[in-house]
Amino acid sequence: MERQVRGGGPVAIGAFSAKTVEDKSDDVTERVPAPQLRRRLGRADLRAVPEARRALRELLRQWGRPGRTDLPDIAELLTSELVTNAIVHTDHDAVLTATVGPRGLHVEVRDFVARRPRLRLPVADDGTNGRGLFLVQSLADAWGVRAHGVGKAVWFELAAEAA
Repeated sequence: MERQVRGGGPVAIGAFSAKTVEDKSDDVTERVPAPQLRRRLGRADLRAVPEARRALRELLRQWGRPGRTDLPDIAELLTSELVTNAIVHTDHDAVLTATVGPRGLHVEVRDFVARRPRLRLPVADDGTNGRGLFLVQSLADAWGVRAHGVGKAVWFELAAEAA
């Protein structure tokens, strides 16, 4: 897996999975499922973008963890960018997964096209195109692209506490 860290280049790391979180109370460790959002995004269905934002907002509201006040707004913006990219630049369905845990939020959008996205610096006369991954790189605490057998997942993380 390739990982982009703010202020640096790609870093090779192992697989990231936030399936469970540990809740330690009275010296007893129990496994509690991490709150998770999972949505199938229909091919070329731009209605999925505001629906994904609403669902993510609800997930973060239910999580209710105090900390970064900017996290919900940044999470919605970056999720919108990843969902839009998957819908506009592929001719296939995609899957949005968001998981919250003690360290923060992990969002990924998996599509079924092997072509990797390209990070482009925005050009002033290019309208509003080409800024999505630049925003992800600028605002996420970490992000990357992970290849799958069929397709890829583009993901980002936002830490629960401001760095």
